[in-house]
Amino acid sequence: MNDLNQSALQKDTGMTTEKIQIDTLVIGAGQAGVAMSEHLSKLGVPHLVLERKRIAEAWRTGRWDSLVANGPAWHDRFPGLEFEGLDPDAFAAKEQVADYFEAYAKKFNAPIRTGVEVQKVVRNAGRPGFTVETSAGVIETNQVVVATGPFQRPVIPPIAPEDNQITQLHSADYRNPQQLPEGAVLVVGAGSSGAQIADELQRAGKQVYLSVGAHDRPPRAYRNRDFCWWLGVLGEWDAEIAKPGKEHVTIAVSGANGGQTVDFRRLAQQGMMLVGLTKSFNDGVVTFQEDLADNLARGDENYRALLDAADAYIERNGLDLPPEPEARNSYPEPQCVSNPILELNLAEAGVTSIVWATGFGVDYSWLQVKAFDESGKPKHQRGVSSEPGVYFVGLPWLSRRGSSFIWGVWHDAKHIADHIVKQRTYLAYRDAAQRQAEADRQARPDTQNPNSHVQKASLMGVS
Repeated sequence: MNDLNQSALQKDTGMTTEKIQIDTLVIGAGQAGVAMSEHLSKLGVPHLVLERKRIAEAWRTGRWDSLVANGPAWHDRFPGLEFEGLDPDAFAAKEQVADYFEAYAKKFNAPIRTGVEVQKVVRNAGRPGFTVETSAGVIETNQVVVATGPFQRPVIPPIAPEDNQITQLHSADYRNPQQLPEGAVLVVGAGSSGAQIADELQRAGKQVYLSVGAHDRPPRAYRNRDFCWWLGVLGEWDAEIAKPGKEHVTIAVSGANGGQTVDFRRLAQQGMMLVGLTKSFNDGVVTFQEDLADNLARGDENYRALLDAADAYIERNGLDLPPEPEARNSYPEPQCVSNPILELNLAEAGVTSIVWATGFGVDYSWLQVKAFDESGKPKHQRGVSSEPGVYFVGLPWLSRRGSSFIWGVWHDAKHIADHIVKQRTYLAYRDAAQRQAEADRQARPDTQNPNSHVQKASLMGVS
């Protein structure tokens, strides 16, 4: 398939309304799309990246104002560029992360076109490749790389009350404490987003009720090493299969306020009311599961397991890292854990808003190919889809535990780019063989036609 017309690329609008052709189309210009473009560029694969808004837009406008990366700057980056002017052990603010990806894309002149939304992708009938309908025209492509990430559609569970007196918003729409009305807040979900938002609201002087479900709770740092380092040397980032029962367990970790271990008992000691998993709402009363103590205990178990593994690694390798016995100290059991709240009348408690930190879903309705299972989840092996020519990058556990993290996305993208090059080699052989067969057919004398020598001469340009 021919390369995309270069004059079309140079227009200020980024696209034209005419049908254009490109070998590989990457959809999405967040961290996954930028990483994909870098590897395709290095391998000489003609490609185009489409982004419906701006590069790394989710980092700029899709999260709360004070968001920082959950990993330190030395870890949460691509190999080819460091964060400019930032301490390697610091946690980059969301604007710094977005600027980083813009700078990275400029570094290798990534062919990214912003302000273009992909509306439909279908496989061509009777010929190779795909037809892609966009807000700026139609594209023909041999390969499609889906780099739209896992945070596409905010999910609020169906138990959410239909109550106009309560302000309700998803964590994707939360920006800062001033956004919420006066009164107490119920935060549902205690993963990284929920824990950070609840902490911020409490620091702003609000009474916070935090609904805590099952979670992992690693130390932010231990014995002078960040938990990202520990998961690296212990081989956890490269784990290819989630431990049974841990496939969907959220992780409570934070880089906010310089990076602190998320400790729910500490938050309770400071006045936060912890409750169990949110069960239901009925006539202004919310009920909670009687699982708070168990959820905290399992989080503590995860925390101690990493300390034990780190201590064993230090001893095994003879490392000179300072002991940290205080890391095993725990806060006293708060009253809200020993005598948990199972029902809460929102009006009596003064709760005027609910923040749903309940995660995201994906929306592939535009991708109309046979690449999904019965539940709508992508069918793939390390990002290589069950639908030939379709690839996914940037999804959790795409190839390993670290796949949805910045550095993990970069390595997954390299694997997919290598696969695309291999397929291009096969296709190039097929096309060359077809062209040679056609040339041989045209050059071969037609023994059934006495005028075949005239036809052959005409093909050769001889009169």
